[in-house]
Amino acid sequence: MPKHEFDMIVIGGGAAGLTASGIAANFGAKTLMVEADRLGGDCTWTGCIPSKTLLKAGKVARQIVDAGKYGLIEGKPEIDFKKVMEHVDNVRREVYEDADRPEIFEEMGIEVVHGLASFKDPHTIDIEMKSGGIRTVSSRKFIIATGAKAFVPPIPGLDEVDYLTNESLFEIESLPDELLIIGGGPIGTEMSQAFANLGSKVTVVDMASTIMTNDDPELVEILKSELLKQGVKYELNASIKKIEQVEDRIKVHAEVDGAAKIIEGDALLMATGRRANSSSLNLEAAGVQTEKGNITVDESCRTNQKHIYAAGDVTGRYQFTHMSDHMAKIAATKALLRVVPMKIEKDQVTWVTFTSPELAHVGKTESQLKEEGVNFEVYRFPYSKIDRAVSEGEDIGLVKIFAKKLSGKILGATVVGAHAGEFISEYAVAIKNGVSMRGIADTIHPYPSWGLGARRAADQWYIKNQSAWSVKLIQTIFRYRGEIPDYSDKDRVV
Repeated sequence: MPKHEFDMIVIGGGAAGLTASGIAANFGAKTLMVEADRLGGDCTWTGCIPSKTLLKAGKVARQIVDAGKYGLIEGKPEIDFKKVMEHVDNVRREVYEDADRPEIFEEMGIEVVHGLASFKDPHTIDIEMKSGGIRTVSSRKFIIATGAKAFVPPIPGLDEVDYLTNESLFEIESLPDELLIIGGGPIGTEMSQAFANLGSKVTVVDMASTIMTNDDPELVEILKSELLKQGVKYELNASIKKIEQVEDRIKVHAEVDGAAKIIEGDALLMATGRRANSSSLNLEAAGVQTEKGNITVDESCRTNQKHIYAAGDVTGRYQFTHMSDHMAKIAATKALLRVVPMKIEKDQVTWVTFTSPELAHVGKTESQLKEEGVNFEVYRFPYSKIDRAVSEGEDIGLVKIFAKKLSGKILGATVVGAHAGEFISEYAVAIKNGVSMRGIADTIHPYPSWGLGARRAADQWYIKNQSAWSVKLIQTIFRYRGEIPDYSDKDRVV
């Protein structure tokens, strides 16, 4: 008789847990998936899906305001915010029904239970069942995929304020008149645009000197400029001293550029990062090591216990659904097949903030390459030269590619503009598979597509590798008589 009831127990039913459970079952492992709340996790219910749906609603409202530039009659959109939020919820439920509901995984042979899991020993967990009672089960192997929750810093007075996080934001029914957002990262930036376009007066407060500090500063300024045009205000270099609520007003007391200032609104969103959901797991009983609450894993997602793996936000490594999915594939495959050589793709991580314009990057950033002393060239291409962008009135943007001068090997890329997420996907494939700038430039792309912009940006490798002397040599050999371009212009774009 087998020593344990299950071959694999996956703790958590979000993006990482769903992927890990499906792979485990596909490998023939007897699998149990434990979820404390609803399958789908943060992405379906409080993250990617509702935020992008709300962004789309805001974008449509903005298009009505800007209709005049397309020769249409522009106007002020009439917004029924309650119906907007009903739409957000309907989309969440549609995604859940299509991809996340328990029956889908039960049909794969996975047992799905709802409850709070905690380790009893390295191979045993207790499940505090949602239906009542405690169930104790054991397994040969585990994957911990419990995700993360909103982190709220200890600001004086905040405990007395009725504030929002991403976990409560999508449950509100009334549009805030004046929304304060603390945090200028991806969540704060996306929601600032969504609510500004839906009619709120939005102010973003951050201690940094700019927003989106993990992205290319030049491209961040392009995005920030567009957000300012859409009505978002910023209080940067702000050190928050305390927050108070006076009746229906929220007051943020801050020191901005060295001067005391009170920033007021009627709603407050805390977009200050995330913290791993690990405290209830009783990891000490399993002997699993953590650092600042994050489960420590190696490059194959294995913890210090050889039969226990972890994937996704609970590791603190990446806060992206696509990376949770990637890590889950590695964790499940390594846990069950062991000898398969799989590691986390650290150098090909894609980052996208889905504002309008979108902001994205993959691979090494310009600052990282400079810090590492790598020799590289910067190839730039503006959206104003992409015909599809011009025809659709979305010609604000810039592509920057960092690559080796002679070989054209791509080391990283960053894009701000419409469909930047799709651009960055093409460069991610190129980096992963060793496709050079020349390889992209020589590949036929359809006209007039957005993807053609990715190719035309790669064309700049050819342009930069030309020189006056090489053209003179060609002229001499073939007796050509045209003018030689000005190759001294480093910003020349063709």
